[in-house]
Amino acid sequence: MSPPLASFAQLTEHPIVQAPMAGGVSTPALVAAVSEAGGLGSLAAGYKTPEAMYEEIRAVRRLTRRPFGVNLFLPQPDNADAAALSVYRDQLAGEAAWYETRLGDVDLGTDDAYDGKLAILYADPVPLVSFTFGCPSANVLSRFRRMGTLTVVTVTTVAEARAAEQAGADAVCAQGVEAGGHQSSHRDDPQQDGNSAQLGLLTLLGRLREAVALPLVAAGGLMTGSQIAGALVAGAQAAQLGTAFLACPESGASPLHKRALSDPLYTHTALTRAFSGRPARGLVNRFVREHGPYAPAAFPQVHYLTAGLRKAAAQAGDAQGMALWAGQGHRLVREMPAAELMATLTGEISLARERLAG
Repeated sequence: MSPPLASFAQLTEHPIVQAPMAGGVSTPALVAAVSEAGGLGSLAAGYKTPEAMYEEIRAVRRLTRRPFGVNLFLPQPDNADAAALSVYRDQLAGEAAWYETRLGDVDLGTDDAYDGKLAILYADPVPLVSFTFGCPSANVLSRFRRMGTLTVVTVTTVAEARAAEQAGADAVCAQGVEAGGHQSSHRDDPQQDGNSAQLGLLTLLGRLREAVALPLVAAGGLMTGSQIAGALVAGAQAAQLGTAFLACPESGASPLHKRALSDPLYTHTALTRAFSGRPARGLVNRFVREHGPYAPAAFPQVHYLTAGLRKAAAQAGDAQGMALWAGQGHRLVREMPAAELMATLTGEISLARERLAG
């Protein structure tokens, strides 16, 4: 087996990974454009059926022969509080009436068709598979290794990174609290909501560098090449960017979402359970302010509950009712094709490295 560090480095020309953004943002076109430009594009299999995931894999392969990754959600415990969900459903009844839509069915399972997706990735391997919301078993990781598929486990703490290393992951993605979208903690503990102990990216990188021997991919609020260079100096082998790619034309984000990233109306981001039942960072809008404090810890049930609302708000052109996921660096977003953004980022990395050398 090749050393994980060398193997991971061979996947990309540049130390840039496009974050797998679920919900339709990480389109095959975006993934292929990033990989073609020398980065590592990533498909998001979360919320998709195994068949839909496979069709997107095939679509990427039609667009590029470069390496790319696929991200899977780990199955979640089916322990949501039914009474709390019922109360939240009642609270959202006014939203459903306003948008003239129905609230969703929450009994759609909590495993995200994990086993079915694994079966496809075993049968038709991709270069890299990453995992969110937990650590897969040692058997899963070893099977991917035998097939030549590299594995990356997203972590938010030292304990999670150590668990990933012990299970046999090839690398970990260190997600700082600045990151947009869902916090990828392995255990969703509502007692930790608002806890100041949540680590920023640079602090997390420093602690992981001392705790594990695995390659580190840095994620959380990174928008520019100079920030990427800083993460590399701090010990990361590569940087994962999500919000930076949201405004690209290849992105599947809605035009409303893309415009909101630089709209002065949205002054800050916050972690909220309002849309999914799990802490996720997004632009603070009316829905977050009104419902965030009351949303239960129930993922993915709340995600299914609010699906129709989010879709109806987008169709109505009302960004105040949408999940506007974004990292803390969203004001630095640049609206340009993915290949152009990649060229800009790599140029900024080179300039930052020259300054550091000087």
